[in-house]
Amino acid sequence: MNRLIDLSHTITDGLVTYKGLPAPIVCDYLSRQVSRQHYAEGVEFHIGRIDMVANTGTYIDAPFHRYSDGKDIAQLTLEMTANLEGVCVTVEEDRRRIDESVFRELDVRNKAVLVHTGWSRHWNTEGYYEGHPFLTQAAAQWLRDQGAALVGIDSHNIDDTEDKSRPVHSTLLGANIPIVEHMCRLEQVPDKGFKFYATPVKVCGLGTFPVRAFAQVDLTDVLI
Repeated sequence: MNRLIDLSHTITDGLVTYKGLPAPIVCDYLSRQVSRQHYAEGVEFHIGRIDMVANTGTYIDAPFHRYSDGKDIAQLTLEMTANLEGVCVTVEEDRRRIDESVFRELDVRNKAVLVHTGWSRHWNTEGYYEGHPFLTQAAAQWLRDQGAALVGIDSHNIDDTEDKSRPVHSTLLGANIPIVEHMCRLEQVPDKGFKFYATPVKVCGLGTFPVRAFAQVDLTDVLI
């Protein structure tokens, strides 16, 4: 008895994920109408095209995003991004700086740690890009030292974008801990008792790529 919870935003033509980066263009490469000339009567196909930067929608950061010698998206193993035991931490909606104190009572070793801030309610609005919640460097160091397998957040950035040194990205990616940003619906995820998946397509030479992130909740554990 499992429930699947979709934790990803939908990518649409013109969607702005990160202010200053170009929006994706989603269009036809071969329309159904044009395809008809290639096939038997009554047969048609659609081939779509999408032009986008890798930081679009809900996406995962691989170490190569920060470090030139780090693992790229294609080098992220399935064990790093799928079937991970998960824990979900909910913080106060008005809390910007998320320090290590919110994690100290948790067993995070080899787990995906998801941080529910509620910021996804601002998705696709001007308010999404400013004043977002973020992890502190101390929080990132604690998660690294305690052996977290992956860290995700439903905010605009896991770092304070005013801090150009990006200490959270630097700390986690430097320890081969992938990061998933721009998540949503974390309010539906229990504190524990779920598996987490955020697997990208296998592309060489990229440090980020969109994912269909989701949680698999074991309802047997919830009902007991």
